[in-house]
Amino acid sequence: MKKKIITTPNAPQPIGPYNQAVMVDDTLYISGQIALDPSSGQLMTESIEQQTTLVMNNLNAILHAADMDFSHVVKTSIFLMDMNDFAKVNEIYANYFERDFPARETIQVAGLPRGVAVEISMIACK
Repeated sequence: MKKKIITTPNAPQPIGPYNQAVMVDDTLYISGQIALDPSSGQLMTESIEQQTTLVMNNLNAILHAADMDFSHVVKTSIFLMDMNDFAKVNEIYANYFERDFPARETIQVAGLPRGVAVEISMIACK
């Protein structure tokens, strides 16, 4: 097994004992991303749309650091504080994929890090 840690300054640095992503052979496991602005380290929580866009941009930066893009994503997990935000998150999420959407689950949770409304993790393969 070949394991490589993937990091980029273009996505938020981990706020705990984990990495942005880990590549094992040809599979990339991306840690859950929240609405942290990578340049300022500030939370951006004005709206669910703003949070989702920033989360997807952070995921994009990590994919690019591994020489991948959204076409490589095979599995996504979306965690929401409020399932009433599902349609808004879904609309923004869909814009990042051209076709062949990945497998996915969307789960309403009781709490997320730093009080955010959405967290998304991904698995991608070369």
